[in-house]
Amino acid sequence: MDPVTLTTDRLVLRTVTARHTDSVYAAAQDPDIQRWTTIPVPYLREHARSFTQQVAPEGWACDTMYTWGVFLPAGEDLVGMLSITMRSPGTAEIGFWGTKEHRGHGYLTEATRGACHWAFTRAHVDRVEWRAEVGNHPSRAVAERAGFTVEGTLRSAITNKGVRRDCWLASLLPSDLSLPSTTPYVPRPAPAGPQ
Repeated sequence: MDPVTLTTDRLVLRTVTARHTDSVYAAAQDPDIQRWTTIPVPYLREHARSFTQQVAPEGWACDTMYTWGVFLPAGEDLVGMLSITMRSPGTAEIGFWGTKEHRGHGYLTEATRGACHWAFTRAHVDRVEWRAEVGNHPSRAVAERAGFTVEGTLRSAITNKGVRRDCWLASLLPSDLSLPSTTPYVPRPAPAGPQ
């Protein structure tokens, strides 16, 4: 698929290219991004170059990972990064990080909702999952504000910096955004009162 540009009320989500390498490199020096994401540490300029010039474009070309830089509409001010990775037919996983100077404005929540809307209406996705290491409260807050339902904790489900860690799991369905599913969904019936 060719890269798609998305717009929300305050943001533009567009693919990153070689011209964004320096911005990605600078943002990824943030200790919080290094702590909570699986990027290499230390994060070198060649990591940013590989990400912007190979990983992101190849994900779009192969329909395996749709990556956007999150920008303010006026200019090249990088607010964050967001990816939707296809995990299985109809199921994708979202990941994101925000630049330090732009946190606390709701930008990632807005970008997450916009990207998920696109996935549900254009990429044949019926379930978007969010996972984050237990303790990553800012990421969880973004997911919950975007409408995700936390489903629980998965033991030893992610590896970060060579260590297996527990993670939270949440999901967003098309119905959570008042959209139809591509495949019918029958939720489990509610429990029938006291047993």
